[in-house]
Amino acid sequence: MITALIFAGGTGQRMNTRARPKQFLELHGKPIIIYTLGHFEVHREIDSIIVVCVKNWMGDLRHMLKQYDIEKVSQIVPGGDGGDSSIYNGLRALESVCAPEDIVLIHDGVRPLIDGDLISKNIAAVRDLGAAITVEPVAESVVRLKDNGKIAAVPPRAEMYAAKAPQSFRYGLIWDLYQRARRDGVRTIDSAHLCSIYGAEMSTVKSTPNNMKITAPTDYYIFRALFEAWENRQILGI
Repeated sequence: MITALIFAGGTGQRMNTRARPKQFLELHGKPIIIYTLGHFEVHREIDSIIVVCVKNWMGDLRHMLKQYDIEKVSQIVPGGDGGDSSIYNGLRALESVCAPEDIVLIHDGVRPLIDGDLISKNIAAVRDLGAAITVEPVAESVVRLKDNGKIAAVPPRAEMYAAKAPQSFRYGLIWDLYQRARRDGVRTIDSAHLCSIYGAEMSTVKSTPNNMKITAPTDYYIFRALFEAWENRQILGI
C-alpha cells in the first residue's frame, strides 16, 4: 500500500491571517490544500491519503473534500504542537493499516506546485533504498556560523541542496524513527533532519521547479503568479 501523509496542522502565524490557516487560503476560489491533495488524488499509485489538520478546521476540510471530489482521503487526524508532532500523529494513525514495507509519502499541505512525475520518482526511490528526500540545488552560497556569529565554513555550493517534499519512506522505518525521537525527547525540523540525527541512509530525488512552501505572505503572491502563468502557458518549464 502507498499512502500520502499530508500535514496541514499549522495555524500559519507567519502569514498574518487571522481568519483562516494558510492551507485554507484560496486561489480562484479553491483552497491551497485542495490544489495539493489533487496531485495525490489523481496519481494511480497512491492508494490512500491521510491528512493531519488543525483540529477546529477538520469539519471544514471534510466539507471541502466532498465539494472537490477528493475521494482517497481515508482519515483526518488532529495536528500536534509542531510539524514533527503532526507527522507523528499521522504515522500513529496509520499503525493499524500499514505494514512495515508499505510506502508513505510525507508532504506539506502548503506545497502545491508538484506533479505526478515527482510523486512517481519518490515511490521508485523508496522501493530501491527505503528512504527518499526531494532536493533542489541551492542558488546561493551557504555559510555555517560559529556560536559567536562568525563564519565557520562556506561549503562548496555544488554540494549544497535544499530539502523539499515529498519526503518518502518505508512505513516501518519512518514510524520507528519518530517513536525513537518521541522517547528521546528529540524535536526535528522535518523527516530528513530526523533521519540524519539517527543515521538512516537516504536517497535523493531531484525536485520539480518552483516546489515552494507557502509560509509567508510573499509566498502566496509568488504561488499565484506561478500558477496563473502555468495556466496561461506563458512560461516554459513551470
